[in-house]
Amino acid sequence: MAESTDITLWLDSARAGDRAALDRVLATLYRELHAMARRQLAGQQNHTLDPTSLVHESYLKLLGASGGARFDDRAHFFAYAASAMRSVVVDYARNRLARKRGGDLKRVAEIPEDSDSGVRLDENLLALDVALNRLHSVDERLAKVVELRYFAGLSEQEIAELMQRSERSIRRDWQKARMLLLASMQEG
Repeated sequence: MAESTDITLWLDSARAGDRAALDRVLATLYRELHAMARRQLAGQQNHTLDPTSLVHESYLKLLGASGGARFDDRAHFFAYAASAMRSVVVDYARNRLARKRGGDLKRVAEIPEDSDSGVRLDENLLALDVALNRLHSVDERLAKVVELRYFAGLSEQEIAELMQRSERSIRRDWQKARMLLLASMQEG
């Protein structure tokens, strides 16, 4: 519990512009961020983006935005970290596909039920990113659940704890979000 209190205090200081406080938060939560990155990249082979690189690139995004970002609590920090990781992974996939220049990748609208298999760095990820941006404009809560579940690899229970909601409501949100995203990806 003391660590949670420390993190809250450090987040308050970081919000006030104290970079050292943000560094302490990141150092304290590094293992959890690295585990998120490892889950996200599970099953990816022959890629230059590894979990450590993903955490470090995300850290740079967090630092760059920390002047405007507000981390009210641990849940908000992890939501922002998931968003930063999503951004890094999408940029990586976009650059990789641009280098392939129209390779033989086939777009299949799919969002796995279980995020344990990791994020696939392909055209599907880019389509998901566009669909997720659309979903965010319609329902921010659903988009946040997707980022935490799919891009951060958190379980429904972990998301429920972070968002202070029931696991059952998170499960419903996840199912609803998947259906909306798949419909959007098939249209686009």
